[in-house]
Amino acid sequence: MTDATNPLLQPSSLPFGLPDYRAIRAEHYLPAFQAGFAAQLAEVANITRVRSMPTFENTIEALERSGELLDRVAHTFYTVSSADATPEIQEIDEQLAPLMAAHQDAITLDAALFWRVERVHEQRDALSLDPEQRYLVERYHREMTHAGAGLDDAAKAELTTLNQRLSVLTNTFERNLLSDTNDLAVVFDSAAELDGLSQGELSAAARAAADRGLDGRYLLTLPLFTGHPALARLRVRESRRRVLAASRARGSRDNANDNRPVLREIVRLRAERAALLGHPSHAAYVTADETAGSPEAVERMLRRLAAPSARNARAERAALQALVDESEPAPFPVEAHDWAFYTEKVRTARYDIDTAALRPWFEAERVLQDGVFFAATRLYGVTFRERDDLVAYHPGARVFEVRNADGSPLGLYVLDLYTRDSKRGGAWMNAIVSQSRLRGSAPVVVNNLNVPQPGEGEPTLLTLDEVTTLFHEFGHALHGLFATVTYPHFAGTNVFRDVVEFPSQVNEMWILWPEVLDNYARHHETGEPLDPAIVDRLRATETFDQGHATSEYLAAAWLDQAWHRLSVDDHVDDVAAFEAAALADIGLDDPAVPTRYSSTYFAHVFSGGYSAGYYSYIWSEVLDADTVEWFRENGGLTRENGDRFRERLLGVGGSKDPLEAYRDFRGRNAEIAPLLKRRGLDG
Repeated sequence: MTDATNPLLQPSSLPFGLPDYRAIRAEHYLPAFQAGFAAQLAEVANITRVRSMPTFENTIEALERSGELLDRVAHTFYTVSSADATPEIQEIDEQLAPLMAAHQDAITLDAALFWRVERVHEQRDALSLDPEQRYLVERYHREMTHAGAGLDDAAKAELTTLNQRLSVLTNTFERNLLSDTNDLAVVFDSAAELDGLSQGELSAAARAAADRGLDGRYLLTLPLFTGHPALARLRVRESRRRVLAASRARGSRDNANDNRPVLREIVRLRAERAALLGHPSHAAYVTADETAGSPEAVERMLRRLAAPSARNARAERAALQALVDESEPAPFPVEAHDWAFYTEKVRTARYDIDTAALRPWFEAERVLQDGVFFAATRLYGVTFRERDDLVAYHPGARVFEVRNADGSPLGLYVLDLYTRDSKRGGAWMNAIVSQSRLRGSAPVVVNNLNVPQPGEGEPTLLTLDEVTTLFHEFGHALHGLFATVTYPHFAGTNVFRDVVEFPSQVNEMWILWPEVLDNYARHHETGEPLDPAIVDRLRATETFDQGHATSEYLAAAWLDQAWHRLSVDDHVDDVAAFEAAALADIGLDDPAVPTRYSSTYFAHVFSGGYSAGYYSYIWSEVLDADTVEWFRENGGLTRENGDRFRERLLGVGGSKDPLEAYRDFRGRNAEIAPLLKRRGLDG
């Protein structure tokens, strides 16, 4: 294969550098990666061969200029491998995992390169650096030191071996999870077993079954988290039990997809790596370079929230039990698979609101255009135009051109809404192209969700949770679109992990904002707006069931910490027993409130980027809740507010310490009181 026949080896000629996915075939990826590896290693070698003393320009900036081909190929490929992982793509991903790890180590652990970075870092006060350049020097020095650049050669060799093995294992964990999730999708023989689901939901289940050759039957695919949206509506208790049992069984069935030995080895190797790098645990290693600073700081927050959350969950369960005792001919103890169903009944009785009945007001296209896009336009002046002439990586992914208020081009936004067997679970944002003045590139960002697709010609009606997910992920997309930096290192969402969720959580505030809600929450058939009285009751329910929601989240966050606070001398043989002991330790071992993710399907920490960092959601929410208070105090949905938030927070990307950027925006540090109030933990 020649350069001319491989479209990945040349910059794309499409707008904003969108890869030409129509021309790219699976066979193009590995040769392009190999070319990218070789090109960057040659570029780094040119840096270290320079005989003159290290300067910002000949070392740090040169390093930022390196790797452009590899970045382009990697962003193109990993977008596909997460959202359309065909067997051929999965095979390439497995081959790439150790190669990528080895390549990264070859640069990060390069002694000659680190020597040059150290010299620039030592003289940074004497150099004429602007704030972004100075911070870039400090981050390179910190990150390379943190990654092991100062180790001796023997330790570096050991570290490289560990990193390569871990890259293979995390890839294996994700592959196993995708396979087992598909395998455990629950098949029902009749619509009667799915009594309570809407016609649209039944249509989606029938379509999912037909796609697998199960005509005349119904299939409920499983989301990434423990629960399932259908549990709130399924009237047949046995159907609820089957769905939750399937979800909780993933990765723990003594089959080819069993993730228990995989995660145990991941934990052990991460502990070994942390010790090699001078830390008592992987959690200590990770948090040392986050805003939290230490696992002890994380533990203090989690324990502070766990006790009142568990107390609230117990009160919520008592209310559910009372309802079951009063309403069921043969009462039974409330179990985990009953929680969502009876919670909706209590919500209806207490607030006269049925969230499932709201779906006709949440038609997906209207939510997108008249909700998500509308709020962004009012806040930031940006506009969105669909580009039917641009093709993304899958026919279901739609491309929109984004422009600033003055009409200048900003970038592209890609939305991939629907679930499919080749897409990993959950919802996420990633960049295909990142903005950088140095490289002259503009952003191309993607949002992926996993909404069941209804039958041909039928509307996609979202649940309130799915509406929330779309607004949340779009907050990440705005971060990726708005970050305006010189250096690729700081592009988009490249910020500390424990604040990366902050902008996305803030964007959720517009879901029930009157001006926004009235614009998108219209009945898909009649155009009738959502009754203002219902809206008022929706707002009144904001702390409803928060004991359960907070407890299941905190349980997962603590489970992540428990695994990653193990030292090299700690050994775990029984995954389930370890989970039970960890949850009992923090008082979140209520069997009716299972952890949001059990270990064997906890993709965030065993195959994603949140290892020892799942606490980030609640950590970021302190900033989020405080910011929401600021917006309310300053007039809400206005261009002035949006421009301030964009300029001082979203726009800086990773080019500034995030807490310093927050103080610049807010005028002070964030306070925790708004978070406690939001989650009903202030009583």
